[in-house]
Amino acid sequence: MPVGGNQLAVVQELERQIEELGRVAESDVAREEIERLKLQVEALRQQVTGRSDDPWERVLLARHPQRPYTLDYIHYLFTDFTEYHGDRRFGEDPALIGGLARFDGQTVLVVGHQKGRDTKQKLLRNFGMPKPEGYRKALRLMQMAAKFHRPIITLIDTPGAYPGIGAEERGQAEAIAYNLKEIPKLRVPIVVVVHGEGGSGGALAIAIGDRVMMLENAIYSVISPESCSSILWHNWDHKQEAARLLKLTAQELLRLKLVDQVVPEPKGGAHLNPREAAELLRPALVSALGELNALSPDSLLERRHQQLRRLAAFVTES
Repeated sequence: MPVGGNQLAVVQELERQIEELGRVAESDVAREEIERLKLQVEALRQQVTGRSDDPWERVLLARHPQRPYTLDYIHYLFTDFTEYHGDRRFGEDPALIGGLARFDGQTVLVVGHQKGRDTKQKLLRNFGMPKPEGYRKALRLMQMAAKFHRPIITLIDTPGAYPGIGAEERGQAEAIAYNLKEIPKLRVPIVVVVHGEGGSGGALAIAIGDRVMMLENAIYSVISPESCSSILWHNWDHKQEAARLLKLTAQELLRLKLVDQVVPEPKGGAHLNPREAAELLRPALVSALGELNALSPDSLLERRHQQLRRLAAFVTES
């Protein structure tokens, strides 16, 4: 099927990035990103439309190279954003950003994953895959927000936590586990928005909240379809089937009561109109914060803990 002019430009840019990454990056993560980019090129050539209920198409839309990233949503939705850096232990992680900002007349903390557009930014942001210092920075900022009674908004978009040797040596698993232990204790409202990829513990480490919402074409899963296919079938050939079995779409997760709300996107997907996508998200955030701000800290914690206890609970008939 012919590719339109704008899509052709995107395809050409992706092909250029694939070539550059092949030259400058030799890690397993970079090679996996190259394969993901090749899948995106194939999808663009086939004109993914955003009107299908096929889970694999939702995966491709969630990864679309023109889809708005966290900094785009911050630009459209927030004012006076001041970014903070460092975990006060090791260093700065550009894959996970956070800072104070103004939203709907109040000061909030916004934290989120950040991917890169071009090759240089992809490498700088580590393809949106945080290291331990990123998760420790996020928790530091969230605890600071709780100390000063500021609501927290987290924006989720990552393939997963970085699995490199350095990250493991610095305690990747411990950093994620510690966030999961400490974030539920914070006595302020937490609103979570999965707007792209919600990949495994890399997403969950900052995705514990009082209201969890997903954009219409976002995905959220314990593992990527490609990795699931590699484990079960020993290759990527069954990634479409894996996407179906994982129940990773917003619609499936809402039905399973793992998320609280699905936020609509512009016709065809958020990548076609990022500003409109942000404006569709705005009232959902305003409503969630309004409801949660009305609760006392004790009520907030009790409600949050009851929600967490209900996750993945199944009743079987005897």
